[in-house]
Amino acid sequence: MNNTISTSQLIIMVIARVAGFFVLLALMFFIPAGTWKFWQAWMWLVTMFSLMLLTLAYLLKNDPALLERRMRMRERQSQQQKIVAVSGIFLVLSFIVPGLDQRYGWSQMPAWLAVIGNVIVVAGYLMVMWVFKTNTYTSRIVEVEAGQKVISTGPYAIVRHPMYVGAFFTYAFSPLALGSYWAFLPGLMILPVLIFRIFDEEKLLLRDLDGYREYTQKVKYRLMPGIW
Repeated sequence: MNNTISTSQLIIMVIARVAGFFVLLALMFFIPAGTWKFWQAWMWLVTMFSLMLLTLAYLLKNDPALLERRMRMRERQSQQQKIVAVSGIFLVLSFIVPGLDQRYGWSQMPAWLAVIGNVIVVAGYLMVMWVFKTNTYTSRIVEVEAGQKVISTGPYAIVRHPMYVGAFFTYAFSPLALGSYWAFLPGLMILPVLIFRIFDEEKLLLRDLDGYREYTQKVKYRLMPGIW
């Protein structure tokens, strides 16, 4: 782990981030809904909170250096900063619209479909956890660290960016889990944003990560096996 931060400092930072994340999301869900009686939002929050706690416990025990990397938030490249800003717009819409939908009854979604959406969200998050277990260099920002090596095992043997596969299913299907057809539209916009991010990220990886060009020849697909 980086010597500039202790384990206790890391734990405090993680707790603060997670707590802030869930308070913000709760406000985005329940204020637009105008009620606490929004079972889809409670289902999503409990599911995500449980998965995050499980992930954090695993990383604290097995890979605190990776957890510290995940605390880095600010992209260093201006292009990536713009991509993150655009993705933020779609994510905010994905989380605010379900509450409005709940209040005004725009969608008449059956409960079973929301549950299926939540199952897909869980599947996406489990993919992210698989990536964490496989690749200790999974930073939140686009960067190449000293000593970093190409990973070609686990999910990286299938596609070159499995982290984004998991992120897509987690975020794109969250509106469905939240019971909103209308929010599903901005949720799906995460896909083109990820594609732009991948194009820009691979320029850096090809330039700075030894062996990455050979890896791209071995694993042909970036995001979707057999498609792209």
